[in-house]
Amino acid sequence: MASIKLSGVHKHYRNNVHALKGVDLDIPPGQFLVILGPSGAGKSTLIRLLNGLETPSEGQVVIDGTELTKRNLRSVRAKVGMVFQQFNLVDRLNVMTNVLSGRLGKRNWFTSSLFLFPRSDLELAHKSLARVGLVEKAWMRADQLSGGQQQRVGIARALAQEPALILADEPVASLDPITSTEIMGLLRDICDEQGISVVANLHQLDYARDYAHRIIGLNNGHIVFDGSPEQLDSDAEARIYGRSASSRKEVRHELVLAHA
Repeated sequence: MASIKLSGVHKHYRNNVHALKGVDLDIPPGQFLVILGPSGAGKSTLIRLLNGLETPSEGQVVIDGTELTKRNLRSVRAKVGMVFQQFNLVDRLNVMTNVLSGRLGKRNWFTSSLFLFPRSDLELAHKSLARVGLVEKAWMRADQLSGGQQQRVGIARALAQEPALILADEPVASLDPITSTEIMGLLRDICDEQGISVVANLHQLDYARDYAHRIIGLNNGHIVFDGSPEQLDSDAEARIYGRSASSRKEVRHELVLAHA
């Protein structure tokens, strides 16, 4: 189980974008944290920092007691599993091989390049597929699966890393509502039963309320809300999204009429 600590984190990009502005955040082990915020708020930057795809311009990111630096990106990222919006599977490969790719960070370059895996890795991949209910699909090509099944493969691949932390970047944005609830429930169960911390970016407030232990809201690079799902009221929504709940309902209604 991993604890995560961000202290005074800023992130600047070369195009003069200041994506995160002095973010302080403590995430205890085994917590399901959902990040909410409008487009451009800094959600994806925060996920990329936790995955070692970016390093802070200022401040510290500490994962499982280790400060993230350019020198230790590989070792820290080996502890972090990723679940992507577009699944990021290799379509022409079978499900088992896609799941085994989660072990590549644990193996040396030579065996990784040849996709040579010991029996222990095969057993772990099988166990991971069993956890997401897809053992019977192990030898099918990934592109023969439904979207929900592909996302389950993505979760199994993350589990095969034996991660201390799973990051989920808009994990249900490409899925229908019924499949979305299944995927969110699966991630929450993994967090509760295996003690793996989960940090998920979402746009859907209902899913945040239903599945998160804790919600943070980002706006313009700042944390403007940090609380339980029960505390995510209309005032909190207004701080996060910069408009009242009623005005957002009016916008949604106008969009529905425009597409009717």
